[in-house]
Amino acid sequence: MRFVIVTGMSGGGKSAAIRTLEDLGFYCVDNLPVSLIDKFAEVITLPNAEIQKVALGLDVRTDHSFTGVSGAIDTIRAKGYPLEVLFMDASDEVLIKRYKESRRAHPLSGEGRIEEGIEEERRVLQQIREQADYVIDTSQMITRELRGMMEHIFVEEKDYRSLMITVLSFGFKYGIPVDADLVFDVRFLPNPFYVEELKQLTGVDAPVRDYVMNAPEAGQFVEKVKDLLTFLIPGYIKEGKNQLVIAVGCTGGQHRSVAIADAVYEAIREGAGYGIKCVHRDYRKNI
Repeated sequence: MRFVIVTGMSGGGKSAAIRTLEDLGFYCVDNLPVSLIDKFAEVITLPNAEIQKVALGLDVRTDHSFTGVSGAIDTIRAKGYPLEVLFMDASDEVLIKRYKESRRAHPLSGEGRIEEGIEEERRVLQQIREQADYVIDTSQMITRELRGMMEHIFVEEKDYRSLMITVLSFGFKYGIPVDADLVFDVRFLPNPFYVEELKQLTGVDAPVRDYVMNAPEAGQFVEKVKDLLTFLIPGYIKEGKNQLVIAVGCTGGQHRSVAIADAVYEAIREGAGYGIKCVHRDYRKNI
Protein backbone atom coordinates (compact mmCIF):
# COMPACT_ATOMS: atom_id res chain seq x y z
CA MET A 1 0.00 0.00 0.00
CA ARG A 2 1.26 3.47 -0.89
CA PHE A 3 -0.58 6.59 0.28
CA VAL A 4 0.78 9.98 -0.83
CA ILE A 5 -0.46 13.42 0.14
CA VAL A 6 0.49 15.98 -2.51
CA THR A 7 0.48 19.59 -1.35
CA GLY A 8 2.54 22.73 -1.68
CA MET A 9 2.56 26.28 -2.94
CA SER A 10 -0.16 27.32 -5.36
CA GLY A 11 1.54 27.38 -8.75
CA GLY A 12 4.33 25.11 -7.53
CA GLY A 13 3.32 22.15 -9.71
CA LYS A 14 0.86 20.21 -7.55
CA SER A 15 -1.56 19.60 -10.42
CA ALA A 16 1.24 18.39 -12.67
CA ALA A 17 2.49 16.08 -9.91
CA ILE A 18 -0.98 14.59 -9.42
CA ARG A 19 -1.39 14.04 -13.16
CA THR A 20 1.98 12.29 -13.24
CA LEU A 21 1.05 10.06 -10.31
CA GLU A 22 -2.19 9.20 -12.09
CA ASP A 23 -0.17 8.18 -15.15
CA LEU A 24 1.99 6.05 -12.83
CA GLY A 25 -1.05 4.06 -11.68
CA PHE A 26 -2.12 5.99 -8.59
CA TYR A 27 -5.79 6.54 -7.78
CA CYS A 28 -5.92 10.32 -7.33
CA VAL A 29 -8.32 12.47 -5.33
CA ASP A 30 -7.91 16.25 -5.35
CA ASN A 31 -9.03 18.77 -2.71
CA LEU A 32 -10.74 16.47 -0.24
CA PRO A 33 -12.09 18.43 2.79
CA VAL A 34 -9.53 18.43 5.59
CA SER A 35 -12.07 16.99 8.05
CA LEU A 36 -12.30 13.82 5.92
CA ILE A 37 -8.58 13.05 5.60
CA ASP A 38 -8.41 10.71 8.60
CA LYS A 39 -11.54 8.79 7.55
CA PHE A 40 -10.26 8.60 3.97
CA ALA A 41 -7.02 7.06 5.23
CA GLU A 42 -8.96 4.43 7.21
CA VAL A 43 -11.01 3.42 4.17
CA ILE A 44 -8.14 3.09 1.69
CA THR A 45 -5.99 1.09 4.12
CA LEU A 46 -8.59 -1.57 4.91
CA PRO A 47 -7.13 -5.09 4.59
CA ASN A 48 -9.37 -5.97 1.63
CA ALA A 49 -8.91 -2.68 -0.21
CA GLU A 50 -8.34 -3.23 -3.93
CA ILE A 51 -6.55 0.08 -4.53
CA GLN A 52 -2.89 -0.14 -3.52
CA LYS A 53 -1.61 3.27 -4.68
CA VAL A 54 -3.47 6.44 -3.68
CA ALA A 55 -2.57 10.14 -4.04
CA LEU A 56 -4.53 12.85 -2.23
CA GLY A 57 -4.12 16.47 -3.32
CA LEU A 58 -4.48 19.21 -0.70
CA ASP A 59 -3.95 22.97 -0.98
CA VAL A 60 -5.19 26.25 0.42
CA ARG A 61 -8.21 26.23 -1.87
CA THR A 62 -9.60 23.50 0.37
CA ASP A 63 -9.01 25.39 3.62
CA HIS A 64 -7.37 28.82 3.56
CA SER A 65 -6.07 28.41 7.09
CA PHE A 66 -5.07 24.77 6.50
CA THR A 67 -6.16 24.23 10.09
CA GLY A 68 -5.98 20.58 11.04
CA VAL A 69 -3.88 19.31 8.13
CA SER A 70 -0.67 19.05 10.14
CA GLY A 71 -2.52 17.33 12.96
CA ALA A 72 -4.20 14.95 10.51
CA ILE A 73 -0.81 13.98 9.08
CA ASP A 74 0.54 13.29 12.58
CA THR A 75 -2.57 11.25 13.46
CA ILE A 76 -2.37 9.13 10.31
CA ARG A 77 1.30 8.41 10.88
CA ALA A 78 0.70 7.61 14.56
CA LYS A 79 -1.81 4.95 13.48
CA GLY A 80 0.87 3.31 11.39
CA TYR A 81 -0.59 4.07 7.97
CA PRO A 82 2.01 4.16 5.16
CA LEU A 83 1.75 7.91 4.54
CA GLU A 84 4.18 9.97 2.46
CA VAL A 85 3.96 13.74 1.97
CA LEU A 86 5.12 15.36 -1.26
CA PHE A 87 5.49 19.16 -1.13
CA MET A 88 5.67 21.07 -4.42
CA ASP A 89 7.46 24.41 -4.32
CA ALA A 90 9.01 27.14 -6.45
CA SER A 91 10.72 30.46 -5.85
CA ASP A 92 8.57 33.53 -5.24
CA GLU A 93 9.78 35.08 -8.51
CA VAL A 94 8.73 32.03 -10.52
CA LEU A 95 5.36 31.77 -8.76
CA ILE A 96 4.64 35.44 -9.49
CA LYS A 97 5.58 34.94 -13.14
CA ARG A 98 3.33 31.89 -13.44
CA TYR A 99 0.37 33.71 -11.93
CA LYS A 100 0.86 36.71 -14.21
CA GLU A 101 1.09 34.48 -17.27
CA SER A 102 -2.07 32.57 -16.30
CA ARG A 103 -3.88 35.80 -15.30
CA ARG A 104 -5.32 34.04 -12.29
CA ALA A 105 -5.65 35.46 -8.79
CA HIS A 106 -3.73 33.87 -5.95
CA PRO A 107 -6.20 32.13 -3.57
CA LEU A 108 -4.88 34.06 -0.56
CA SER A 109 -4.29 37.45 -2.18
CA GLY A 110 -7.92 38.56 -2.16
CA GLU A 111 -7.93 42.02 -3.71
CA GLY A 112 -4.29 42.53 -2.76
CA ARG A 113 -1.04 41.82 -4.57
CA ILE A 114 0.12 38.36 -5.65
CA GLU A 115 3.26 38.79 -3.54
CA GLU A 116 1.15 39.21 -0.41
CA GLY A 117 -0.79 36.03 -1.13
CA ILE A 118 2.42 34.05 -1.66
CA GLU A 119 3.91 35.37 1.57
CA GLU A 120 0.80 34.39 3.53
CA GLU A 121 0.67 30.96 1.90
CA ARG A 122 4.29 30.25 2.86
CA ARG A 123 3.45 31.11 6.45
CA VAL A 124 0.38 28.83 6.41
CA LEU A 125 2.23 25.91 4.81
CA GLN A 126 5.51 26.14 6.75
CA GLN A 127 4.66 23.35 9.19
CA ILE A 128 3.40 21.06 6.43
CA ARG A 129 6.60 21.63 4.49
CA GLU A 130 8.63 20.58 7.52
CA GLN A 131 6.59 17.35 7.73
CA ALA A 132 7.16 16.49 4.06
CA ASP A 133 9.10 13.41 3.00
CA TYR A 134 9.91 14.97 -0.37
CA VAL A 135 10.21 18.62 -1.41
CA ILE A 136 10.43 19.23 -5.15
CA ASP A 137 11.32 22.73 -6.33
CA THR A 138 10.05 23.22 -9.88
CA SER A 139 11.54 26.71 -10.40
CA GLN A 140 13.90 25.53 -13.15
CA MET A 141 12.19 22.29 -14.03
CA ILE A 142 10.29 21.34 -17.17
CA THR A 143 7.49 18.75 -17.19
CA ARG A 144 9.73 15.98 -18.52
CA GLU A 145 12.21 16.50 -15.70
CA LEU A 146 9.44 16.49 -13.10
CA ARG A 147 8.13 13.21 -14.46
CA GLY A 148 11.61 11.69 -14.32
CA MET A 149 12.00 12.75 -10.71
CA MET A 150 8.55 11.37 -9.80
CA GLU A 151 9.42 8.05 -11.43
CA HIS A 152 12.69 8.05 -9.49
CA ILE A 153 10.76 8.34 -6.22
CA PHE A 154 7.52 6.44 -6.80
CA VAL A 155 8.40 3.79 -9.41
CA GLU A 156 12.09 3.03 -8.99
CA GLU A 157 11.70 3.68 -5.24
CA LYS A 158 15.23 5.04 -5.01
CA ASP A 159 16.49 7.22 -2.20
CA TYR A 160 15.55 10.84 -2.81
CA ARG A 161 17.06 13.99 -1.43
CA SER A 162 15.21 17.27 -1.87
CA LEU A 163 17.79 18.97 -4.06
CA MET A 164 17.83 19.98 -7.72
CA ILE A 165 21.31 20.63 -9.11
CA THR A 166 21.91 22.61 -12.29
CA VAL A 167 25.38 22.54 -13.83
CA LEU A 168 25.41 25.71 -15.94
CA SER A 169 28.00 26.78 -18.50
CA PHE A 170 28.29 30.50 -19.29
CA GLY A 171 30.51 33.17 -20.82
CA PHE A 172 32.04 35.84 -18.59
CA LYS A 173 31.57 38.37 -21.41
CA TYR A 174 27.80 37.95 -20.96
CA GLY A 175 27.85 38.20 -17.19
CA ILE A 176 27.96 35.76 -14.28
CA PRO A 177 24.57 34.03 -13.76
CA VAL A 178 22.71 35.87 -11.02
CA ASP A 179 21.38 32.63 -9.51
CA ALA A 180 24.78 30.89 -9.31
CA ASP A 181 25.68 29.37 -5.93
CA LEU A 182 29.16 28.20 -6.97
CA VAL A 183 31.20 29.76 -9.78
CA PHE A 184 34.20 28.07 -11.41
CA ASP A 185 36.47 29.87 -13.88
CA VAL A 186 38.03 27.56 -16.51
CA ARG A 187 39.79 30.25 -18.55
CA PHE A 188 43.10 28.71 -17.45
CA LEU A 189 42.56 25.85 -19.94
CA PRO A 190 43.78 25.97 -23.58
CA ASN A 191 41.23 27.84 -25.71
CA PRO A 192 39.84 26.04 -28.81
CA PHE A 193 38.74 29.44 -30.15
CA TYR A 194 42.24 29.95 -31.49
CA VAL A 195 42.23 26.66 -33.40
CA GLU A 196 40.73 27.46 -36.81
CA GLU A 197 38.89 24.16 -37.32
CA LEU A 198 37.37 24.34 -33.82
CA LYS A 199 36.48 28.03 -33.74
CA GLN A 200 32.91 27.64 -35.05
CA LEU A 201 32.19 24.47 -33.08
CA THR A 202 31.06 24.25 -29.43
CA GLY A 203 31.93 22.21 -26.39
CA VAL A 204 29.15 19.73 -27.18
CA ASP A 205 31.02 18.72 -30.34
CA ALA A 206 33.44 15.82 -29.95
CA PRO A 207 36.53 17.56 -31.47
CA VAL A 208 36.23 20.48 -29.04
CA ARG A 209 35.43 18.24 -26.09
CA ASP A 210 38.47 16.07 -26.83
CA TYR A 211 40.71 19.12 -27.27
CA VAL A 212 39.64 20.55 -23.89
CA MET A 213 39.70 17.29 -21.96
CA ASN A 214 43.08 16.23 -23.39
CA ALA A 215 44.70 18.97 -21.36
CA PRO A 216 46.00 17.28 -18.16
CA GLU A 217 44.62 20.13 -16.04
CA ALA A 218 41.07 19.49 -17.29
CA GLY A 219 40.74 16.01 -15.80
CA GLN A 220 42.38 17.12 -12.57
CA PHE A 221 39.99 20.06 -12.34
CA VAL A 222 36.91 17.88 -12.81
CA GLU A 223 38.11 15.45 -10.13
CA LYS A 224 38.76 18.26 -7.66
CA VAL A 225 35.33 19.78 -8.32
CA LYS A 226 33.76 16.36 -7.85
CA ASP A 227 35.56 15.95 -4.50
CA LEU A 228 34.39 19.41 -3.40
CA LEU A 229 30.77 18.71 -4.36
CA THR A 230 30.86 15.30 -2.67
CA PHE A 231 31.78 17.17 0.49
CA LEU A 232 29.32 20.08 0.06
CA ILE A 233 26.13 18.45 -1.22
CA PRO A 234 25.24 16.44 1.92
CA GLY A 235 25.56 19.65 3.94
CA TYR A 236 23.28 21.53 1.56
CA ILE A 237 20.71 18.74 1.75
CA LYS A 238 20.89 18.66 5.54
CA GLU A 239 20.22 22.40 5.70
CA GLY A 240 17.19 22.05 3.43
CA LYS A 241 18.58 23.67 0.27
CA ASN A 242 16.38 22.82 -2.72
CA GLN A 243 18.29 24.41 -5.60
CA LEU A 244 22.02 24.39 -6.29
CA VAL A 245 23.38 26.13 -9.39
CA ILE A 246 26.98 25.26 -10.25
CA ALA A 247 28.21 27.76 -12.85
CA VAL A 248 31.24 27.00 -15.03
CA GLY A 249 32.53 29.94 -17.04
CA CYS A 250 34.99 30.72 -19.81
CA THR A 251 35.36 33.83 -21.96
CA GLY A 252 32.47 33.31 -24.39
CA GLY A 253 30.72 30.27 -22.92
CA GLN A 254 31.16 28.37 -26.18
CA HIS A 255 34.03 25.90 -25.79
CA ARG A 256 35.82 25.27 -22.49
CA SER A 257 32.98 25.92 -20.06
CA VAL A 258 30.60 23.73 -22.08
CA ALA A 259 32.98 20.76 -22.20
CA ILE A 260 33.88 21.05 -18.51
CA ALA A 261 30.25 21.53 -17.42
CA ASP A 262 29.32 18.34 -19.26
CA ALA A 263 32.25 16.52 -17.62
CA VAL A 264 31.27 17.74 -14.14
CA TYR A 265 27.67 16.70 -14.78
CA GLU A 266 28.73 13.20 -15.81
CA ALA A 267 31.08 12.94 -12.82
CA ILE A 268 28.41 13.67 -10.19
CA ARG A 269 25.21 12.27 -11.70
CA GLU A 270 26.07 8.58 -11.36
CA GLY A 271 24.05 7.19 -8.45
CA ALA A 272 22.82 10.63 -7.43
CA GLY A 273 19.75 10.58 -5.18
CA TYR A 274 18.82 14.10 -6.24
CA GLY A 275 17.74 15.81 -9.44
CA ILE A 276 20.51 17.01 -11.73
CA LYS A 277 20.67 18.61 -15.17
CA CYS A 278 23.20 20.40 -17.38
CA VAL A 279 22.38 23.65 -19.17
CA HIS A 280 24.52 25.68 -21.61
CA ARG A 281 23.46 29.33 -21.44
CA ASP A 282 25.68 31.04 -24.00
CA TYR A 283 27.20 28.30 -26.11
CA ARG A 284 25.79 29.45 -29.47
CA LYS A 285 25.90 33.24 -29.01
CA ASN A 286 29.21 33.59 -30.88
CA ILE A 287 28.12 31.45 -33.83
